[in-house]
Amino acid sequence: MARELGVDLSNVTGTGQKGRVLDTDLKGYVKQMMTSGGMGSALPKTPNIDFSKFGETQTLALSRINKLSGKHLTACWLNIPHVTQFDEVNINKMESYRQAQKAQGIKLTPLVFIMKAVIQALQSHPRFNASLDESGENLIIKKYFNLGIAMDTPNGLVVPVIKDVEQKSLIELATELAQTSAKAREGKLSPKDMQGAGFTISSLGGIGGTQFTPIVNAPEVAILGVSRSVNKPVWNGEAFIPELTLPLALSYDHRVIDGAQGGRFMAELNHILNEANYD
Repeated sequence: MARELGVDLSNVTGTGQKGRVLDTDLKGYVKQMMTSGGMGSALPKTPNIDFSKFGETQTLALSRINKLSGKHLTACWLNIPHVTQFDEVNINKMESYRQAQKAQGIKLTPLVFIMKAVIQALQSHPRFNASLDESGENLIIKKYFNLGIAMDTPNGLVVPVIKDVEQKSLIELATELAQTSAKAREGKLSPKDMQGAGFTISSLGGIGGTQFTPIVNAPEVAILGVSRSVNKPVWNGEAFIPELTLPLALSYDHRVIDGAQGGRFMAELNHILNEANYD
């Protein structure tokens, strides 16, 4: 582990028998270095290469959003022991309802249905709507239900927060999402617009792909990744029938959520989306 992290064990004080360095000592040292800003000297650096030796190049400055999100995501990846579970959901009923609403002039994206389903699952599984306190020894359960929604913009990824999702209808969520997305693209989101989430959804359904592993957005403890739905032939015992299938990926902090809890959350989310009970 020390070799993987690029840590010189001579700098770590061991608390084991005869001063042996334990895993907890190493993790404590890494955490201390991250907190003090000295981690740059502990992690192995990537090589600095003059790429112009191999051909023509162009240097582009990272946007402010790229720089900020890069630092934050690096900290999330280094501090959180990630586990990702995958599932696929039959959303035939959900899509039928959505198309029926569209025929009446009501346009609803799949994301609003997923948001409502996630809230139902969070209400049954409060550990997923929580954060560890500063000591890392206590879990703060959030009684409010605010969702961070990852959005692609010309300047990079932003995660505005839709608050009190459980109190809003599908139409209200669709309207707010459209307004928030416009603000994000125009660079008009305020810091307040991106604070207060308890759980994040990252949807690539409008772009494509079959699966991906989203990074937990600390101090949250879980995130749901959504890929593009696709029709698949499924055997029902007599014949193959088409099912519109939605791929999901749930990443979570393994310090807070174990595999069984992750599996139960995904199973309930699958059931909610599959049943599509919106009446």
